[in-house]
Amino acid sequence: MGKVLEGIVVVEQGTFITGPAAGMLLADLGADVIKVEQPGTGDPFRAFKGGLYSPHFQTYNRNKRSIELDARDPDDAGVFDALIRRADVYIQNFRPGTAERLGAGEARLRELNPRLVYCAISGFGQSGPAAGRPAYDTVAQAASGFLNLLVNPANPRVVGPAIADALTGFYAAYGVLGALVERARTGLGKRVDVSMLEAMCHFNLDAFTHLFSEGEVMGPYSRPSVSQSYTLRCADGKWIALHMSSPEKFWRALAEAIEQPDIFKDPRFATREGRIAHQEALIELLGGIFAKRTRQAWCQRLAALDVPHAPMYDTREALQDPQARHLQIEIEGVHPKRGPWKTVRSPVSFDGLLPTQVMPPPELGEHNDEIRATLQAGRRRQPGASL
Repeated sequence: MGKVLEGIVVVEQGTFITGPAAGMLLADLGADVIKVEQPGTGDPFRAFKGGLYSPHFQTYNRNKRSIELDARDPDDAGVFDALIRRADVYIQNFRPGTAERLGAGEARLRELNPRLVYCAISGFGQSGPAAGRPAYDTVAQAASGFLNLLVNPANPRVVGPAIADALTGFYAAYGVLGALVERARTGLGKRVDVSMLEAMCHFNLDAFTHLFSEGEVMGPYSRPSVSQSYTLRCADGKWIALHMSSPEKFWRALAEAIEQPDIFKDPRFATREGRIAHQEALIELLGGIFAKRTRQAWCQRLAALDVPHAPMYDTREALQDPQARHLQIEIEGVHPKRGPWKTVRSPVSFDGLLPTQVMPPPELGEHNDEIRATLQAGRRRQPGASL
């Protein structure tokens, strides 16, 4: 794969998702990401059924090296400082003030390394009335107005994956990359601040733009009605998704596929505005029609007529689709102790080379000796330097 960040060293002192996700994205691009963890327990996301290699941890920690360091131990504190002196980026997602108590605040680390890009991820920002509050994924989704767009009013419960956590990690990596580009011009590192609240408000930009522009407060069905999106149950109990958007050609093709050529004679469905206003009626109509054939049969008919659709796969099915297999989305690495390990590759390729090589997530402290030896060798090459 194209390791565009090869040579960039990242010290990540992250836990759970936001910090580790940012580190993983940089690692996927070739950066050497050294994950600093608490001795014995490591990242709390490791804990799982009496072990320290949970699926949650594995999700956000591939392509990294792990070292155990205790900030209270003088030798470990020296190793940490040595890492910072050689690092390009430092990432933490502590509550405001915690990094300073651990000796990892920006001011101290910048004294060690003026070129350091310092990335601080928080829940609600570094200052303000809510800065000290605990924040997890659902909290950030709710505070940003995003959760209100996901919850089904008829069955109000939290659904889906940890979107806010993962997206905050994306925004943090995006900020770090920008700071690295500027450092190439100035020679000095920047501080990068990202909060989950700010990240999710930005991700929720469409809803805020509708509010600013039209005074509209969007709800769970606002976008699906405008985009004309549908999920429909087929005869075999499997589901299919349609996204008809605005081009009339797609609706004409759908009318042919469902053998309803007179559908546009119904004034409710004759125009885009009508279909938006009467989507519930369309859902009922299409639901009855799609229940008469299997999902595979519908996919064949819709594909032949270029109707925007996809089978609504579960995770077991998705990677078996011929297109997913062609793109080699599922990849495998080999852990030195655990053996073969599968994951989904980075979606970004360079010069047509798919990033199919991966290093499985590290065991806790797997690279303790390796990293310390590298630092010792560096000290021998630079007389007077200390760990």
